[in-house]
Amino acid sequence: MGVEGCTKCIKYLLFVFNFIFWLAGGIILGVALWLRHDSQTTNILYLHLGEKQAPNTFYVGIYILIAVGAVMMFVGFLGCYGAIQESQCLLGTFFTCLVILFACEVAAGIWGFVNKDQIAKDVKQFYDQAFQQALMAESDANNGKAVVKTFHETLDCCGPDSVIGAATHLWREDLCSRKDSILKTFETVSCHKKIDELFSGKLYVIGIVAIVVAVIMIFEMILSMVLCCGIRNSSVY
Repeated sequence: MGVEGCTKCIKYLLFVFNFIFWLAGGIILGVALWLRHDSQTTNILYLHLGEKQAPNTFYVGIYILIAVGAVMMFVGFLGCYGAIQESQCLLGTFFTCLVILFACEVAAGIWGFVNKDQIAKDVKQFYDQAFQQALMAESDANNGKAVVKTFHETLDCCGPDSVIGAATHLWREDLCSRKDSILKTFETVSCHKKIDELFSGKLYVIGIVAIVVAVIMIFEMILSMVLCCGIRNSSVY
């Protein structure tokens, strides 16, 4: 015997929420893949300074997002099927998966909040080391010049936040590309500022998506338990 009345409304409401959850999983997966293959981050984070590789903390978070998106799509499908079939077993499994996912999302959010400034800081330190080596005679051996030019061309910037960095475009044209006019030359932005903008903007996108998904998950946990209890009561009668 199927559920009736308000419980039936909850059944279809849960199905709609699960479909949205499934779509959200697809969106997260798509955003994560976009961030993973974005030309700016890829050009920078694939760099090598001698034997040292650029910091990959940012990619750790991206791989976590890819896994979360794939799992969300599976869980969303499980919830849709469980709601339509009115299966207590599937709904119970769905609720357990939601709790685990929610806990993982909270943990990932805490990790991201703690490390939100560290990612940009590590990349800036890597750039500063390359910049110092690029100013030295042995820069070719350490690949510093190539690393610095990649930063400058990718982010359209020149030099770190220092007096030497601000004047780099005036005396080291081999590191910073020549501008069309003198005015544009003096409007050149430091690479430290560009690095902050690059990673803070992407973290805001991740944060907004995570908040939306968390709200959907809370509603789904409530609805799945209400529907599960409704199915159990309807089977008694």
